[in-house]
Amino acid sequence: MDELDILKKDWNKSNAEHIKLSVKDIYPMLHKKSSSIVKTLFYVSIAELVFWILINSIPYFYSEEYKQKIESIYSNEYTLTILTIISYAIILLFIYLLYKSYKSISVTDNVKKLMKSIISTRKVVKYYVLFNLVMAGLSLIFGFYHTIHNDPEISNKIADFGDDKLIIIYAIMIFFTVLFVLIIWLFYKIIYGFLLKRLNNNYLELEKLEV
Repeated sequence: MDELDILKKDWNKSNAEHIKLSVKDIYPMLHKKSSSIVKTLFYVSIAELVFWILINSIPYFYSEEYKQKIESIYSNEYTLTILTIISYAIILLFIYLLYKSYKSISVTDNVKKLMKSIISTRKVVKYYVLFNLVMAGLSLIFGFYHTIHNDPEISNKIADFGDDKLIIIYAIMIFFTVLFVLIIWLFYKIIYGFLLKRLNNNYLELEKLEV
């Protein structure tokens, strides 16, 4: 049991005068914990940005086969460039908003303002995760579509398929798309979900202080 839990336990058993003292003691701890969580979210987002840059860049620049495959899928060079710019722009915007939330929480000395900052941070993370899930699904569908239509070897094979085989192929594509999105969702659930849960617990404790 940490110091905050001990204070809350004493708070629930004590008189009105001690409650006022406990509120003054508990708020700085909640403030510090909330600031620390958002700071961690900020660092995790930077690590994620570096991770995706490495994942996308290393194979492209060090594997000629991978580079040719990507270029064949995205026959229009501007398509890949635009998608990449949008993805990284969203991540950078997310990092900026998290940094802004961290600075806002760090200087907050009011319970209501701290609660408002926590709500804002939770919304930013949820919208970011939702955007990435949608982008992951659309990117995979887009990649499948361009592979089928722009890869001569695959296009020639599919041209001879009947309706039954085409349905099976599309079903497999949908399955892998859903599986891929689910894996991404689990990744965010483990990393961001854990931190958001802690942040939400702090919010609930702040609500009690406001009562």
